[in-house]
Amino acid sequence: MYNTNNKTGKPLKKGGQNKLKLTLKALRINKGYTQEQAAQLIGISVETLAKYEKGITYPDIPVLKKIEKTYDTKYDNINFF
Repeated sequence: MYNTNNKTGKPLKKGGQNKLKLTLKALRINKGYTQEQAAQLIGISVETLAKYEKGITYPDIPVLKKIEKTYDTKYDNINFF
């Protein structure tokens, strides 16, 4: 039998599948970085980072790898929407 969420009655997922995805902005703030600091660490402009954070554009794979390293997270844990 599944454990259920008391509010919705829906089954809860097992094994960490219920992990919350964070936005790029939330990840940046959690690390204590300003946009300027994060952009410099990633190697992109502040304007580019702002567009990623707003979901206007999305990083390519090499930049994504730098984002993962800078924010110490995996791509699967980032909400780009």
